[in-house]
Amino acid sequence: MEDFPQASSPVLGVDNSTNLFYLHEFFENVAQDVSQQMSRLYDLDIPITSGLWGGTYLIATDEGKCKRRVWRFYCIVNLPQNTPLDQHENLECLIDLYREGFAKGFKSCGMALELKEWGGQLPYSNKKKPSLTLHMVDANKRIHWLRAFFVWNLVSWEESTIFDTIRLINILKEWLDPAHGPVLRDPILTRFFLQDVIIAYRTLESACEPKFLEQAEPIIEEMTLHFLLGLHNHALIRELYSKVYDSGIWKGLDEVLGEAYRKTGLDVYGIGGWPVEKINWVPDELKEKLVPPLQRIFVNYKSSLDKKSHQPA
Repeated sequence: MEDFPQASSPVLGVDNSTNLFYLHEFFENVAQDVSQQMSRLYDLDIPITSGLWGGTYLIATDEGKCKRRVWRFYCIVNLPQNTPLDQHENLECLIDLYREGFAKGFKSCGMALELKEWGGQLPYSNKKKPSLTLHMVDANKRIHWLRAFFVWNLVSWEESTIFDTIRLINILKEWLDPAHGPVLRDPILTRFFLQDVIIAYRTLESACEPKFLEQAEPIIEEMTLHFLLGLHNHALIRELYSKVYDSGIWKGLDEVLGEAYRKTGLDVYGIGGWPVEKINWVPDELKEKLVPPLQRIFVNYKSSLDKKSHQPA
């Protein structure tokens, strides 16, 4: 039997539901497999960390089953700096192994993933070492696409997830800064933006002040409920955007994230010009507050899955 990375249990159920614990585990396993193959095939030592991106793990059952069908899979891949990957041909070898690992690993889920493109630059990333994207589409239409974001500094998945909120806070500023007033864009784009708001809030909430949480939580809960029910009504999307704009959520999150970095002399709105060694870097005060809640999500999923596996049939 051909060897390829897999999760410890199927990612997709017969009802097309996605188990986010197993999806996260799959991305971790692909990273380990690619690292091992880079060593075996090319004699290159490339440690890699990886995991889910996108916050879908925020809307799941106790066992990690997403409450809505997931049509788009995303992951973060963290790569070390100052390695042979600085040579383009070696990076291409790694990307090809990722393409193969994703395609073979998801084939058992009834997918036929094909590489659409790679090498795109993620907005609001470092100008000297921009984060790169890989985009694959499913010919069998079980999902729309899989996207991986390759970020240049080897840290834990939790730290890279926190660091990515800098990109999100820049997006929030684009849409919510009162200096330029409300942004009126296509409702579909606005819906994606509202998802970014939820992800940024849920990632940073453990570091936020109680007063801000009290004000923001009802709006976040309302948006989450509408996403669970299916948010497609254009008028409702615009209404939710107006509530977010009026709520001050951007400024509240900026006070947490932006201030922590400003103390170290870094401006989150100038991230493109940061020293490359600060890519994926998170201040200790944020790590102390935000890493444990992210870890608990998947620890709790595994605990619930283990309990279920030991229940009598």
